Amino acid sequence: MEITNAIASFAALSQDTRLKAFKLLVSHEPEGLPAGEIARQLAVPHNTMSAHLSVLARAGWVVSQRHSRQIIYRASLLHMDNVIQFLLQDCCAGHPKLCASLMDSLSDCRVNESAEQSND
Repeated sequence: MEITNAIASFAALSQDTRLKAFKLLVSHEPEGLPAGEIARQLAVPHNTMSAHLSVLARAGWVVSQRHSRQIIYRASLLHMDNVIQFLLQDCCAGHPKLCASLMDSLSDCRVNESAEQSND
């Protein structure tokens, strides 16, 4: 990821409603949510939410797919991974112990996912 792409990505998330929308979509992976439901849950007018989702899509944070009359939005976990990799690219100057708590927090997500899958 180039620094200009990273800056555009961070700019897209640097607004309250867009950040909340992205976090909401992450919590609804992998099924995603219809645009109207995102607007309803965040108490944002539909046309305003549409504009915010467009900004997130242009920056790569969300992807959409039409299902009949609805547009379903999903968080782009690949983009999130790319941004995290960009941030960690030169992490800790070769001293991985300095990043241990960060790595633990990322692995906690995988542990929770594994536990959920074993409950299914």
